[in-house]
Amino acid sequence: MRVVLYRNGRVADYHTGEEVRFEAVPSVVTVGSYDGVHAGHRRIIGKLVDTAAARGLRSVVVTFEPHPRQVLASESQDPPRLLTLLEEKAMLIESLGVEWLFVVNFDSAFASQSSESFIDSVLTGLIGAQRIVIGYDHGFGRNRKGGARTLRRMASKKGFSVDVVDEVRLQAEHFSSTRIRTFLLDGRIREANLFLGAPYMISGEVVHGAKRGRAMGFPTVNLRIGSQDKLLPKYGVYVASTFVGGKEYRAMMNIGTRPTVSARDCPAVEAHILDLDGELYGMTLTFYLLDRLRDEIRFRSIDDLRLQLQKDEKEVKQFHK
Repeated sequence: MRVVLYRNGRVADYHTGEEVRFEAVPSVVTVGSYDGVHAGHRRIIGKLVDTAAARGLRSVVVTFEPHPRQVLASESQDPPRLLTLLEEKAMLIESLGVEWLFVVNFDSAFASQSSESFIDSVLTGLIGAQRIVIGYDHGFGRNRKGGARTLRRMASKKGFSVDVVDEVRLQAEHFSSTRIRTFLLDGRIREANLFLGAPYMISGEVVHGAKRGRAMGFPTVNLRIGSQDKLLPKYGVYVASTFVGGKEYRAMMNIGTRPTVSARDCPAVEAHILDLDGELYGMTLTFYLLDRLRDEIRFRSIDDLRLQLQKDEKEVKQFHK
């Protein structure tokens, strides 16, 4: 999957910044923030990919960076923490078979653009949309006034068709990124994963730590998360998995302030990867949270902490998805 960034009328490779030749060719397109790429999003993207394959068209997901609510939040509002940073979102969307991820730089100038202008200049004019797939409740353009009605009104004039994907509920609940954030902040990782349609992911670069875990017999990788906007779930110890060199490893991950050994003000993310030796510094690893074992606890002594870690490790080894 190619990832490109659209900014001020210019299309460039997202990672290098080099200009990209992006032609308007017949495409099936969907548009959205797609934070979390949850199960509802997956239904829309699945429709996109299937339609593109059946008609021999290019599949394109259009998303925004930064998240529109981060730009449009008022001074009295806290911008939302993100379920997926852009790199994570790209990984998930690519896994669903999409050919191109088209990232629009979202700023106040772009936000003021009308939905009709966005459709005309970007979706049809720049990308070449022949078919546009959206969710039943989708809104875009200035004040989110654009939606299925706007698209259908413009469809005949611009030569594209519109597919609206109906709502799907799980346990009588609507799929939403907001609901999933609530699950995560409550530590309800299994429910969050059910609504996501996949385990919640946390990615970061492996950096040097104080090596206290190694001294206790539980060496850990310390992750530097790419952005403070990433939502971390409720502090505690989690069962996780990660891939190194194409092989899956089970891990026990701690998210929190490590009150027994350091009592940090800001949260740390570290993981003890089972059955893996070797230095991983400088690598970017992605961990998938499978279950939550317990709250983070301040222990009376390092020995008490070590005993608990042994119990945690045993649970992680015995865990079955």
